[in-house]
Amino acid sequence: MSKEKIVSIEDRIPKLKQARKKKANRRLVFYLSIFFFLIAIIVYLQSPLSHVKTIHVTGNSLFPEEEVIERSGLSSKTNIWTINKEEITKTLEENPLVDTVTVKTQLPWTVTIELKEHKRIGYIKQDDAYYPILGNGTVLTQSKQTDVFGDAPLLANFTDEAVLKDMSMELSKLPTNILNIISEVHWAPTDANKNEITLYMSDGFTVESSIRDFSEKMTVYPSIAAQLEPGSQGIIHIGVGAYFESFEQKATEDEVEAEATDSEEVEVEQDEVENDGQN
Repeated sequence: MSKEKIVSIEDRIPKLKQARKKKANRRLVFYLSIFFFLIAIIVYLQSPLSHVKTIHVTGNSLFPEEEVIERSGLSSKTNIWTINKEEITKTLEENPLVDTVTVKTQLPWTVTIELKEHKRIGYIKQDDAYYPILGNGTVLTQSKQTDVFGDAPLLANFTDEAVLKDMSMELSKLPTNILNIISEVHWAPTDANKNEITLYMSDGFTVESSIRDFSEKMTVYPSIAAQLEPGSQGIIHIGVGAYFESFEQKATEDEVEAEATDSEEVEVEQDEVENDGQN
């Protein structure tokens, strides 16, 4: 057997000391790194470096950007780590123009406010001026116009605020392709149905319907209009069922009804004369 090389303790001590020194140095560097990292975070949080420098507002067309930022409470002195997103969202959604709000932060100093405004669904005329109406029934009295531009229907005779709100909400649910061809909506309540409405379409047809579930019922309009012959004029009745009544047919029915009424009146007069003669 070969003799194993024997290393004395004296020879091993310097190497052990050197290994321990390297290990201690690595540990010191690690702790110092953590220390300076924590110091850097504290300095960043306490310095203007953590303040908001950029605020982006998206999705707004009716709500001015400057007013959005002002109401949000954000400024160049706001620490990005102290932003209360829920509070900003709640504050901005109190505005009748706004439907939903989303607040996002992006380090190191950017905030994005994403708005979804209520849809403008029409105009209403008040005192020789026109005002836009939102999908929640809010009338934008601060946006006075002298004329309408045909980009949304005119709502007429809506003297009841509750009815106007119901109509606005139904219009907001309509597909854009149907809303765009509605020229006017008139509230025409009757004793039998206070929700009765008459619509004048840009393609020449007139529609009689009801406010209740109007958005759902009106989805059949394009298919009905497409089946009618070009140049047809009349009323499309959309309710429990849907059917077309031409103006000629309606005029004939009115004449028949008028003649029947006249005949009844003549018979009544004859009866009265005969009764007077017998007396």
